[in-house]
Order: sequence, then C-alpha cells, then structure tokens
Amino acid sequence: MSTIVITGANKGLGREAARQLIAAGHTVYVGARDLARGQATAEELGARFVQIDVTDDDSVAAAAKTIAADGGLDVLVNNAGIELRADDGGFLPVADVTGDSMRAVFDTNVFGQVRMLHAFLPLLQRSSAPVVVNVSSGLSRTREIADPDSFMHFYPGVEYPASKAAVNMLTVQYAKAFPGIRINAVEPGYTATDLNHNAGTQTVEQGAEIIVRMAQIGTDGPTGGFFDANGALAW
Repeated sequence: MSTIVITGANKGLGREAARQLIAAGHTVYVGARDLARGQATAEELGARFVQIDVTDDDSVAAAAKTIAADGGLDVLVNNAGIELRADDGGFLPVADVTGDSMRAVFDTNVFGQVRMLHAFLPLLQRSSAPVVVNVSSGLSRTREIADPDSFMHFYPGVEYPASKAAVNMLTVQYAKAFPGIRINAVEPGYTATDLNHNAGTQTVEQGAEIIVRMAQIGTDGPTGGFFDANGALAW
C-alpha cells in the first residue's frame, strides 16, 4: 500500500479521492490550507492531516518536512485549484482580465504544483513506486475551446483554462525529466463542486475515479500522459 498526499483535500474532488484511496487501504494525508477544516476532514475520513498552502513556499516546505519525518511518500496528487469569478458570480469578462487576476489563478493552479513538485520530488525519488497525479481539466484542450461544435466552446473565462494548459505542459516536461516517476495529468470531467458553484453534471464520486485510478498505477504504468475516465486523451 502507498502513502499519498492530496492537496486541496478538505472538500470536493480532493476529499472524495482521499475517501476512495483510504477505502482501498492506502495511507492518505489530507492537505488543506484551513487547519480546522483540514483536521475535521482527516478525522472524518480516517486520514492524516498536513497543513499546506500551495501558494506559500514555507508552508509547502514544512509539509514536506513533516511527511518525511513520518516515513516518506509514494504518491503526490496535485489537486488544489481555483477559478476566479466576477462579483456577481458570473465569469470575469475578458476585458476585465488583468495581470493580477491571471497571477492569482496561476499562483495556485500552476505555481502551486511547481512548489509541491520541487519540495516533494526528493521524497518521491526514495519510493520504490513513485507517482504524481496533476489534476488538469478538459478546458485545457485548446482544440475544444476553439471548436464551435464542442461543448467546451461555451466557456468564456481566460485564467482557468490557461492555467490548466500550463499544468499539461508541466506534466510532460517533468515526466521527461524524471522517467523513474509515473507523472500524469487527469481530466475529472464536469463535476459538481464549489469550484463551479455545483453546476457540474457528475458527482464527486464519478469525478474522483480517474484521480484514484491514476494514483494507484504501478511502475509499469503510463507516464507523461493525459487521462479521463475513458482512457488516454490527446493534449
């Protein structure tokens, strides 16, 4: 069985992935910024808790130190993510996108994954079967956003899909650099979570399935790929 850390795991897809992985017999760290919520979730699930703010280098480094002292890590699930909305809850108009709004999303969705990888790669390299799962999105696929016949064409936001496209590139480049680690991106699908104001058409149980599946691949599993519940996706 593996030792797994999941960021953003006090709710939504992260929480459900933790629940399913614990049920499968793994040791799971619930990573969350909020101490009280994270501890409560860990207690409810039978998980361990580690406080992680992926936008803060010191917080990430402290989490890595804690997990190293506890015995190490086999699987990193980079799940934490945000999407900015306008004050009325709608999408931020493209004309209102600024460098600051773009930076805010990238700081969690992209730079946060880089911080986690930088801090936890030394631990993963000590594992006999290290795995990284980067939670991406179908909205990262430029061809789908550009295609008027695609369901995803409707999405008007800039920051979120751009950040997930960057996650895909991180996945490919890190997989090339670390061939001994299985590093993949996943598309959970349009899942009802707080991120989309629970507008998604899937349950968290359905959305988390591909995260859980890819977190449990063996040393002969794929790397440098993009997957949804039905299999491999074209970038």
